[in-house]
Amino acid sequence: MTPEIEPQAAEQPPLLSVRDLQVSFGRSRPVVHEISFDIGPTSRLGLIGESGSGKSLTALAIMGLLPDNARASGSVAFGGREILHLADAQLARIRGNRLGMVFQEPMSALDPTMRVGRQVAEVVRLHQNFSRPGSASARQLVLQMLTAVDLAEPERVANSYPHQLSGGQRQRIVLAMALINSPDLLICDEPTTALDVTVQARVLAVLDAALERERSACLFISHDLAVVAQVCSDVLVMLDGTIVDSGPVGQVFGAPQHPYTAGLVATSRLDSVRPGERLPTVEDFYLRNRTGS
Repeated sequence: MTPEIEPQAAEQPPLLSVRDLQVSFGRSRPVVHEISFDIGPTSRLGLIGESGSGKSLTALAIMGLLPDNARASGSVAFGGREILHLADAQLARIRGNRLGMVFQEPMSALDPTMRVGRQVAEVVRLHQNFSRPGSASARQLVLQMLTAVDLAEPERVANSYPHQLSGGQRQRIVLAMALINSPDLLICDEPTTALDVTVQARVLAVLDAALERERSACLFISHDLAVVAQVCSDVLVMLDGTIVDSGPVGQVFGAPQHPYTAGLVATSRLDSVRPGERLPTVEDFYLRNRTGS
């Protein structure tokens, strides 16, 4: 008698599917060259690489925020819908709602002339059924979110202007704005780079708790391997506009396949270098790869 085989659960389709994405400026060589990757619902994917590798342009292409002189081709499907060439009005209904983004410098996302509470409420009003950003119901939701991102005295913070708050507080406000509509996907572009180590740890803890609470997926862009290992389960390594390594964080950082990744891992462990010993460089690993040593 043939044993009965239990049916396998259908694999969940990706929330974000990027295929052959290319970004170029004029006739110059593409700065992002035909990259492809998926992000599943609630999953967290890190994107690492040096400055100029194409990380931020990848995020801007997904968000539909590339500068006017940039040209993008390929496919970006979000929730099964192609969004790479959507009209601005259609993208505006997705951005800040199902798709959120946190930038490296919070002041670039905040209006210095408007109180913080009103700015957060404006994001709610654009995508939810609130008649005015200052209404009592919108205000209550804003205060709840400011509390959720670990801001003490939410009333005082809501009544403050951005310049009256610290860098760590401003970054948590931007995080609150990105999360207040419970997005399916949050893109974080170097969100803690400008913060000191103590504040960075606090912001990352808030981010982790918020992603768990909202069950949001995350694309986390950074050059800091330790931070990516803390936040993400999988990682892509980007160099000169292409993906050179990918896989689970432990696998990629533990047994890197590309010499660039091996160099990044080694140079992130400089505390293990003995006094008087030459510091490793990424170029060392290209040399070892060529010589086979």
